[in-house]
This record gives sequence, C-alpha cells and structure tokens, in this order.
Amino acid sequence: MGDLLERAKRIRLLIFDVDGVLTDGSLYLSDSGEEMKAFNTQDGQGMKMLQESGVRLAIITGRSSRCVALRAENLRISLVCQGASDKLAVYRELISSLGLEPEQTAYMGDDVVDLPVMKKCGLALAVPDSPEVVRQHAHYVTRRQGGRGAAREACEFLMRMQGTYDEQIARYL
Repeated sequence: MGDLLERAKRIRLLIFDVDGVLTDGSLYLSDSGEEMKAFNTQDGQGMKMLQESGVRLAIITGRSSRCVALRAENLRISLVCQGASDKLAVYRELISSLGLEPEQTAYMGDDVVDLPVMKKCGLALAVPDSPEVVRQHAHYVTRRQGGRGAAREACEFLMRMQGTYDEQIARYL
C-alpha cells in the first residue's frame, strides 16, 4: 500500500481511455452511421471533483466520435486526443507539452492497446473486466466496471490518497 500511496500522491494528470473505461465498451451505431455512447453521470461528477482538487484530466482514445468531444466539453476537459493509433506517442507529446514527468501521470485503460502507456505512467489503473494481462500491469484495479462507476472510483481513490477527498465532499454537506 505504501508504494501505491506514494505513486498516487505524485499524480497531477489523470488520462482516460474512453471505450470500456468511461463507457461500458458497447458501441451503438444508428442506421445513418452515427456513433452513440452512454456515459455515467456519477463518473462525471467524480471527474469534476478531481479537477477541482487540482488534478488535470485528459482523454486519449483510438476511436473518433463527436459524442466524446461533447462529453469532454461538458466536463471541461480540454486535453482530448481522438483517433490515436499510437497512444504512447500521443501520451509522450501530451506530457511533454505540459511539462510533466511520467511519474506525475496516471492512465486508466481496459485493453492491450493501453498497455504501452500503462507501463510508462506513474500510476496505471484498469477496470475489472480488462484482460488478465492488463490487470497484471495495473497498480490499481477498480471494483466498478467501465461506464458503471469505474472512473468515479478512480477519481475518489486519487483524492483520498492525496488528502483532498474530504474537502471536495464538504462542499456538498
């Protein structure tokens, strides 16, 4: 637990994959070809509280979808990279542009395409229905599924480890 606490305390940026992390991984396609996704409102509230506690958020996803851009805008996440075929290259460029070291970053993924970033960042997070190899490379695996509270759990975990959770919750009590 000590190593996990030390890793979590250093985090200044939490990066999310989308499909399978911020959603349950289902892809809904209309007859016209429009892609739709379902996002969890409690995940969104957790993400807002984490931002208010001083941790920046970003999204790196391999797919491109207007609904992801809309969700990011709604959550005031300006660091969004869609259509990332090489997530590690995008990650390196992103943290360099922000002046961050890998140990100051956390990444939450759910599949093998996320492993290159998970292996480089300071804190790797995964959802419980990730393939075993992904869970093996995660420092923390949420109890909640992607799109069903996993992002909220990850945000609350970071706030608790950084000592900012009580302050964020006090705003609502």
